[in-house]
Amino acid sequence: MKVTVITGSPHKKGTSALLADKLIEGAKEAGHDVFRFDAAFENVKPCLACEYCSSHDGECVHKDSMSDFSHQLVEAELIVFVTPLYYFGMSAQIKAVIDRFHASNAKIAGSKKAMLLAASYGADDWTMTALEKMYESTLRFLNWEDAGKLLATGCPVREMLEQTDFPQKAYEMGKALK
Repeated sequence: MKVTVITGSPHKKGTSALLADKLIEGAKEAGHDVFRFDAAFENVKPCLACEYCSSHDGECVHKDSMSDFSHQLVEAELIVFVTPLYYFGMSAQIKAVIDRFHASNAKIAGSKKAMLLAASYGADDWTMTALEKMYESTLRFLNWEDAGKLLATGCPVREMLEQTDFPQKAYEMGKALK
Protein backbone atom coordinates (compact mmCIF):
# COMPACT_ATOMS: atom_id res chain seq x y z
CA MET A 1 0.00 0.00 0.00
CA LYS A 2 1.17 3.54 -0.71
CA VAL A 3 1.11 5.43 2.57
CA THR A 4 1.64 9.18 2.88
CA VAL A 5 2.36 10.52 6.35
CA ILE A 6 1.84 14.25 6.84
CA THR A 7 3.33 15.66 10.03
CA GLY A 8 2.56 19.06 11.44
CA SER A 9 5.00 19.61 14.27
CA PRO A 10 7.83 22.16 14.25
CA HIS A 11 9.71 19.88 16.67
CA LYS A 12 11.82 17.27 14.87
CA LYS A 13 12.11 15.16 18.03
CA GLY A 14 8.76 16.01 19.63
CA THR A 15 5.84 13.91 20.72
CA SER A 16 4.01 13.69 17.41
CA ALA A 17 7.30 13.09 15.57
CA LEU A 18 7.81 10.01 17.76
CA LEU A 19 4.31 8.76 16.92
CA ALA A 20 5.01 9.28 13.20
CA ASP A 21 8.39 7.51 13.46
CA LYS A 22 6.82 4.49 15.14
CA LEU A 23 3.90 4.23 12.72
CA ILE A 24 6.30 4.48 9.78
CA GLU A 25 8.59 1.84 11.30
CA GLY A 26 5.68 -0.59 11.61
CA ALA A 27 4.32 0.20 8.14
CA LYS A 28 7.70 -0.33 6.48
CA GLU A 29 8.22 -3.61 8.33
CA ALA A 30 4.84 -4.72 7.00
CA GLY A 31 6.06 -3.98 3.46
CA HIS A 32 4.26 -0.73 2.74
CA ASP A 33 5.68 2.09 0.61
CA VAL A 34 5.81 5.13 2.92
CA PHE A 35 6.35 8.78 1.99
CA ARG A 36 6.74 11.35 4.77
CA PHE A 37 5.94 15.04 4.34
CA ASP A 38 7.04 17.17 7.30
CA ALA A 39 4.88 20.23 6.72
CA ALA A 40 6.70 22.43 9.26
CA PHE A 41 9.95 22.05 7.33
CA GLU A 42 8.51 22.58 3.86
CA ASN A 43 7.58 25.73 1.98
CA VAL A 44 3.77 25.63 2.09
CA LYS A 45 1.97 28.87 1.44
CA PRO A 46 -1.64 29.28 2.61
CA CYS A 47 -4.53 28.76 0.22
CA LEU A 48 -5.78 32.08 -1.14
CA ALA A 49 -9.15 30.72 -2.34
CA CYS A 50 -8.34 32.49 -5.61
CA GLU A 51 -9.72 29.57 -7.66
CA TYR A 52 -6.72 29.60 -10.03
CA CYS A 53 -6.70 25.81 -9.59
CA SER A 54 -10.27 25.55 -10.90
CA SER A 55 -9.27 26.80 -14.32
CA HIS A 56 -5.80 25.17 -14.41
CA ASP A 57 -6.49 21.44 -13.87
CA GLY A 58 -5.73 21.57 -10.15
CA GLU A 59 -2.49 23.49 -10.51
CA CYS A 60 -2.07 26.02 -7.70
CA VAL A 61 -1.05 29.63 -8.18
CA HIS A 62 1.65 29.02 -5.56
CA LYS A 63 4.82 27.30 -6.71
CA ASP A 64 6.00 25.76 -3.47
CA SER A 65 6.51 22.36 -1.84
CA MET A 66 2.90 21.42 -2.49
CA SER A 67 3.58 21.38 -6.24
CA ASP A 68 5.57 18.14 -5.94
CA PHE A 69 3.71 16.81 -2.93
CA SER A 70 0.32 16.89 -4.66
CA HIS A 71 1.45 13.95 -6.82
CA GLN A 72 2.20 11.90 -3.70
CA LEU A 73 -1.19 12.84 -2.32
CA VAL A 74 -3.01 11.69 -5.44
CA GLU A 75 -1.15 8.36 -5.56
CA ALA A 76 -1.50 7.56 -1.86
CA GLU A 77 -3.97 4.94 -0.73
CA LEU A 78 -3.68 5.95 2.91
CA ILE A 79 -3.09 9.44 4.29
CA VAL A 80 -1.89 9.69 7.89
CA PHE A 81 -2.23 13.01 9.68
CA VAL A 82 0.17 13.39 12.61
CA THR A 83 -0.07 16.57 14.68
CA PRO A 84 0.44 18.02 18.09
CA LEU A 85 -2.72 19.54 19.54
CA TYR A 86 -2.61 23.34 19.35
CA TYR A 87 -5.59 25.05 20.95
CA PHE A 88 -7.76 21.98 20.40
CA GLY A 89 -6.97 21.61 16.71
CA MET A 90 -4.23 20.69 14.27
CA SER A 91 -1.09 22.77 14.10
CA ALA A 92 -1.08 25.61 11.58
CA GLN A 93 1.60 23.82 9.57
CA ILE A 94 -0.53 20.73 8.86
CA LYS A 95 -3.71 22.79 8.49
CA ALA A 96 -2.05 24.79 5.70
CA VAL A 97 -1.41 21.52 3.84
CA ILE A 98 -5.01 20.40 4.28
CA ASP A 99 -6.29 23.80 3.09
CA ARG A 100 -4.20 23.32 -0.04
CA PHE A 101 -6.00 20.02 -0.74
CA HIS A 102 -8.56 22.33 -2.39
CA ALA A 103 -6.56 22.37 -5.62
CA SER A 104 -6.64 18.55 -5.76
CA ASN A 105 -10.11 17.81 -4.38
CA ALA A 106 -11.36 16.26 -7.62
CA LYS A 107 -8.26 14.05 -7.87
CA ILE A 108 -8.15 12.89 -4.25
CA ALA A 109 -11.80 12.51 -3.28
CA GLY A 110 -13.05 8.97 -2.70
CA SER A 111 -11.38 5.58 -2.30
CA LYS A 112 -8.69 6.61 0.19
CA LYS A 113 -8.23 5.75 3.82
CA ALA A 114 -6.94 8.07 6.52
CA MET A 115 -5.59 7.92 10.05
CA LEU A 116 -5.10 10.51 12.77
CA LEU A 117 -2.29 10.47 15.31
CA ALA A 118 -2.07 13.32 17.79
CA ALA A 119 -0.36 14.21 21.05
CA SER A 120 -1.54 16.74 23.60
CA TYR A 121 -0.60 18.28 26.89
CA GLY A 122 -4.17 18.08 28.16
CA ALA A 123 -5.65 14.85 29.42
CA ASP A 124 -9.32 15.75 29.92
CA ASP A 125 -11.82 13.52 28.16
CA TRP A 126 -12.81 16.42 25.87
CA THR A 127 -9.25 17.48 24.98
CA MET A 128 -9.27 16.02 21.46
CA THR A 129 -12.98 16.52 20.63
CA ALA A 130 -12.55 19.49 18.26
CA LEU A 131 -9.58 17.83 16.52
CA GLU A 132 -11.56 14.64 16.01
CA LYS A 133 -14.51 16.58 14.56
CA MET A 134 -12.26 18.44 12.12
CA TYR A 135 -10.65 15.15 11.04
CA GLU A 136 -14.03 13.42 10.66
CA SER A 137 -15.43 16.36 8.67
CA THR A 138 -12.43 16.30 6.34
CA LEU A 139 -12.92 12.58 5.73
CA ARG A 140 -16.64 13.02 5.17
CA PHE A 141 -16.05 15.82 2.66
CA LEU A 142 -13.41 13.83 0.74
CA ASN A 143 -15.32 10.56 1.06
CA TRP A 144 -12.35 8.87 2.74
CA GLU A 145 -12.57 5.97 5.17
CA ASP A 146 -11.25 6.28 8.71
CA ALA A 147 -8.57 3.62 9.30
CA GLY A 148 -7.92 4.54 12.93
CA LYS A 149 -7.03 7.18 15.48
CA LEU A 150 -4.40 7.34 18.18
CA LEU A 151 -4.92 10.22 20.59
CA ALA A 152 -2.04 10.51 23.04
CA THR A 153 -3.45 12.76 25.74
CA GLY A 154 -1.46 13.89 28.75
CA CYS A 155 1.85 13.79 26.87
CA PRO A 156 3.24 17.35 26.77
CA VAL A 157 6.85 16.30 26.11
CA ARG A 158 8.58 13.38 24.43
CA GLU A 159 9.98 12.00 27.68
CA MET A 160 6.46 11.64 29.08
CA LEU A 161 5.16 10.07 25.87
CA GLU A 162 8.01 7.55 25.98
CA GLN A 163 6.71 6.40 29.38
CA THR A 164 3.36 5.39 27.86
CA ASP A 165 2.21 2.67 25.49
CA PHE A 166 1.31 5.21 22.78
CA PRO A 167 4.54 4.76 20.77
CA GLN A 168 4.01 0.99 20.76
CA LYS A 169 0.39 1.49 19.69
CA ALA A 170 1.54 3.70 16.79
CA TYR A 171 4.02 1.01 15.73
CA GLU A 172 1.28 -1.65 15.91
CA MET A 173 -1.07 0.53 13.84
CA GLY A 174 1.58 0.76 11.15
CA LYS A 175 2.37 -2.94 11.31
CA ALA A 176 -1.32 -3.86 11.01
CA LEU A 177 -2.06 -1.76 7.92
CA LYS A 178 -3.88 -3.62 5.15
